[in-house]
Amino acid sequence: MSDQVRGLVITFFGVLFVVPDSLFVRLIDAEALTIAFWRLFLVGLGTSIWLLTREGTAPFRGVLRTGHLGLIYMIGVGASGLLFILAVSLTSVANVVFIIASLPVFAAIFSRIFLAEPFSVRTLMTIAAVVPGLAIIAYGSGETKNASLVGDILAFGVSALYAAALTAARQARATSMVPGMAMGCLLAGLFIAPFAAPLSVPTSEVPLVAAHAGFILFSSVLLAIGPRYIPSAEVGLLVLLESVLAPVLAWVVVGENPGPYAVLGGGIVIGALFVSNLLLLRRQL
Repeated sequence: MSDQVRGLVITFFGVLFVVPDSLFVRLIDAEALTIAFWRLFLVGLGTSIWLLTREGTAPFRGVLRTGHLGLIYMIGVGASGLLFILAVSLTSVANVVFIIASLPVFAAIFSRIFLAEPFSVRTLMTIAAVVPGLAIIAYGSGETKNASLVGDILAFGVSALYAAALTAARQARATSMVPGMAMGCLLAGLFIAPFAAPLSVPTSEVPLVAAHAGFILFSSVLLAIGPRYIPSAEVGLLVLLESVLAPVLAWVVVGENPGPYAVLGGGIVIGALFVSNLLLLRRQL
């Protein structure tokens, strides 16, 4: 098996494992903060055990040596994980995943501000197409059942925070930030623990909570490995699958209709990002 095929397969399954993320939030009978605590804590703990077993403490010390870059990454990952759960609990799954799909736009803006990377014509055209799509989604929150502007704003926060984390990771590209993800999740989980009620989860919900954390853990590991073998544009194209499949899964399983505004706005966002990544892929090949 070639490196490219290996990378495509690993990344593809990494994306598939993250697709049910928002659905688990809908299915688990617990408060949003409690769900967030267990998701963050178990994912952080599981990733830490995996890394400690494979490489010891060296990777963690490597992240800490990056100073403020590692701190930004940990805060971005941990805070975005918390806001994701809150966003899904307040607005529709479709709105959340379509808004989060705009992450490359925030990443491009942050790279321009903090890394002095110029905007390409492709990036500017992508931003020009994505912004109206996001505006349509936000407008529809007042017209669509299960959607709310507050949840949409939190989803924008997820996108911006994770983009900031990725920008910090790019600046410290010599260091693997997977341990930073583990530490960020653990710290965020411990931070919200006093405000959550971790032990209030009914016994009947424990398998769902464990499955939720397991899916995200596997996804995190696979998405940390797969993109090393394939171009970033291929990663971007595969990640768009989650934005398409997650609302469909929520619609099929819990009957959550995304509404016409989310479908239209999301279609514009996903379409613009698809074309942008396709053009980038052609350039990289």
